[in-house]
Amino acid sequence: MYLTDKQLAIFNFIKEYRAEHSYSPTLDEIAKEFGVTKVTIYEHVRALEKKGIITRSKYQTRSIEIPAESSLAIPFSGYIHAGLPLEAIEQEGESIALDSLFRSDRPRFALRVKGNSMIEEQIREGDIVIVEKRDEARNGESVIALLENGEATLKKFYQETTRIRLQPANDQLDPIFVDTIDIQGVVIGVIRAY
Repeated sequence: MYLTDKQLAIFNFIKEYRAEHSYSPTLDEIAKEFGVTKVTIYEHVRALEKKGIITRSKYQTRSIEIPAESSLAIPFSGYIHAGLPLEAIEQEGESIALDSLFRSDRPRFALRVKGNSMIEEQIREGDIVIVEKRDEARNGESVIALLENGEATLKKFYQETTRIRLQPANDQLDPIFVDTIDIQGVVIGVIRAY
């Protein structure tokens, strides 16, 4: 689905307005924000509606709704080391428009992989992993794990009887055994540029 720069800007304004006020802006308020006429905004809103990004009721002000699955950008949060654990550094301000590929009811974020401890899961250095934000995982899921020392890593999660095993998907590397971890999320997708 393709959105023009103006359509994306209007959608983001509507989303931010709704988050701040708990209701939608009127067409007049959107027009004032962008310094254009109400008719121009009406055309953009109609285009967003046709693309299924928003819904609205006719003849009602503040009726623009954003379906839960229509978030257009996944925040790019920084980098995650897939080798030895290292401090995770969060970045703000960037986003990756991928919602049509990675649907989830939960918030998501993206991390660029450093290291090759997950190559047998087809996750390589330079790949971007899409992570569903949650604090628990099932055995065998690839997780973003924050260790007690504050370092983060990408590994397969296994709850054993008396400990947790963070298993690399690389026969050349040994697992990490810990008593507790803080799961930041579970990998739901991988993006690779060639």
